[in-house]
Amino acid sequence: MADPTKRADIRPGLAVAIVLKKDQRTGVLTRGVVKDLLTKAPVHTRGIKVRLTDGQVGRVHQILD
Repeated sequence: MADPTKRADIRPGLAVAIVLKKDQRTGVLTRGVVKDLLTKAPVHTRGIKVRLTDGQVGRVHQILD
């Protein structure tokens, strides 16, 4: 099973659910497809930060593919 805290498990084209910065308190998930990986570290405890194909940026909470 893919781990949303590991950069190696996330790649462009992957369907994911992210938490946007504005939704961090509520935990509302936004679905989309990864365009770019923004986190440079191999692991991030709160999830790898990505940009979706629609331009939204957030941390991966679930991998849907």
